[in-house]
Amino acid sequence: MSVWVVVQPPLPVWSFIAQAAREATTIDSMSGIRERLDRGVVIGGEGYLFELERRGYVKAGPFVPEVVLDFPEAVRELHREMLRAGAEVMVAFTYYGHREKLRSIGREADLEPLNRLALRLARDVASEGDELMAGNICNTWVYDPDAPDSSGEIVREMYREQVRWAAEEGADLIISETHDYLGEALISLEAVQESGLPSIVTFASTDDVTIDGYEFDEACRQLEANGADLVGLNCSRGPQTMLPILERIRAAVDCHVAAQPVPYRTTPAQPNFEALKDVDGTRGFPLALEPFLCNRFEMADFAASARDLGVNYIGVCCGGAPHYVRAMAERLGRTVPASRYSPDMAQHPILGENVGEQAKRFVNWKD
Repeated sequence: MSVWVVVQPPLPVWSFIAQAAREATTIDSMSGIRERLDRGVVIGGEGYLFELERRGYVKAGPFVPEVVLDFPEAVRELHREMLRAGAEVMVAFTYYGHREKLRSIGREADLEPLNRLALRLARDVASEGDELMAGNICNTWVYDPDAPDSSGEIVREMYREQVRWAAEEGADLIISETHDYLGEALISLEAVQESGLPSIVTFASTDDVTIDGYEFDEACRQLEANGADLVGLNCSRGPQTMLPILERIRAAVDCHVAAQPVPYRTTPAQPNFEALKDVDGTRGFPLALEPFLCNRFEMADFAASARDLGVNYIGVCCGGAPHYVRAMAERLGRTVPASRYSPDMAQHPILGENVGEQAKRFVNWKD
């Protein structure tokens, strides 16, 4: 297949203004994403869309992050929970916060206020732990591989405005994620590079190849050739079915690799969470996925396996929650603020080490 090379335009004026804003807000200029990755694995934590839907703040179906404007403290609290659990990057909740999605629910006028507030919420919490803040852009549902030029221009402008706001609000990096098309991913990378910010660009792996026909290792190789700082996968696949693709990506690229699976027990027969069905054939996605959830130990095992493959940025995507992030961080050898409350089953009245006579009646609690 041909290699796509994007010719970068001169940096726009706003990128230099944004650079000044970043220098004013960055706590430690030597602790950006690139420097942290050079020191070891960086832990991410996403999954806000599903978690806030479960908490009653996001409408399933459109899945637009209206909660940012309607209940900002709910977003702030989830950021803080992720921070305490060990996430080193607070990702602004602007997934599906782009122009097309806001237009679809009649709130296009709220586009810029939503994005800017999401970025400020993430920045405020990141500052509490001297961590990083990432702007976030994603798949648009607008890109058409049969009309890449015309649809690509629409997508490019959608990305540019979100990246511009992120840069102006002091983002330390941009995460561009859940891409189904290499073509769209490259456009997003171009928009990020105009800002001068580091980039994480990752694909959803709903199928075995991108919709425009590229194996994921080849797609990541092309992103690296065009200057992406990190490449990899997020969403769609759980630990079991993501790891084999990650191994191929790691072998294909020299840059850092990112991995953020969904915490669901996907299998070779049902390799992505959209495909999961229960015993009577009922599809679980997106509202009945609870029977397929991984436990915290399985996600911790994934973190260790990904690290051993040479993956550099490890997190969790849709379905994720703080307890997963804490378990993953602890498996990677971290002690995080929430470790104060990590389980200590030795103190359990029945399962613990000092079981009283009355508790011994609960014999069916133990193997």
